[in-house]
Amino acid sequence: MDLITRFFDQVNWQTLMFATLRILFISFVAWILLLVLKLALDRMQRSLIDRASKEGETATEAAKRIQTLIKLVRQAVVIVVWVMVGLVILRELNVEIGPILASAGVVGLAVGFGAQNLVRDVISGFFMILENQVRVGDVAIVNGTGGLVERINFRTIILRDQAGTVHVFPNGTITTLANMTQEWSAYVFDIGVAYKEDMDRVMAVMRKVGEELRNDETFGPLMIGDVEIYGINSFQDSAVVIQGRLRTLPIKQWDVGREYRRRIKRAFDREGIEMPFPHRSIDFGEAGGALMVELMNQKNRAKADERETT
Repeated sequence: MDLITRFFDQVNWQTLMFATLRILFISFVAWILLLVLKLALDRMQRSLIDRASKEGETATEAAKRIQTLIKLVRQAVVIVVWVMVGLVILRELNVEIGPILASAGVVGLAVGFGAQNLVRDVISGFFMILENQVRVGDVAIVNGTGGLVERINFRTIILRDQAGTVHVFPNGTITTLANMTQEWSAYVFDIGVAYKEDMDRVMAVMRKVGEELRNDETFGPLMIGDVEIYGINSFQDSAVVIQGRLRTLPIKQWDVGREYRRRIKRAFDREGIEMPFPHRSIDFGEAGGALMVELMNQKNRAKADERETT
């Protein structure tokens, strides 16, 4: 008990109170600074989106790209501010920060040698976003794996495929990146028809269906331009394949493409245009004649037995 009493008697309560007030003041200033920076970044984001829209970039595309950049800048600013606040608080507690900074420099050098992959990932991610290669909300194929881009961090890019599986790729390991929804998207289709059909008539029907789809209230605003019919693309075993393309807003190509195929099927049925389906013919060779005779005899015997029973 005497030890505790002597300890509290030696405490300079005035100095402790002023140090506590200074720490609270520093924390309050840091909070205000982060709030001001957040407002400034939000204002910068709106300004950049407006500028990009004036330069011809669509609002949704500009928003995705700028939001990704602002998010990463905000993360970096928060880390820097709180590290500085932590050092100032330590200084207020009479902790010498000189050795800490020197140790941090040595540790940073060691980590730099030991974490080369981490540095590579961060640098690759920064330039990937700076060059507008991919953004949150895009559909991309990374190293052969396709999916929706859910998050882009300093170190990783995260995709979710159609089955719901999440794929995480370190930015430094990305060797191939294909963005399927940058600025606009396209739906390439191959439609097979029978050899006996008039190809010019078939392509005219396909263009007419494209015009009807373009004038539709639901799907028309999603399309960019009329349907493009390239012509005959290949000759297959039982079909002549005609290839074409629909250009749409980003990520809308599958919705428009499915509707176009549905309308093509209805139009072909209405116009009597045949869409061949896979079938197979079986040749029994020389034994085929004898087999057919035997089948006919069995059929005749079955009919005779049926007459006898009746």
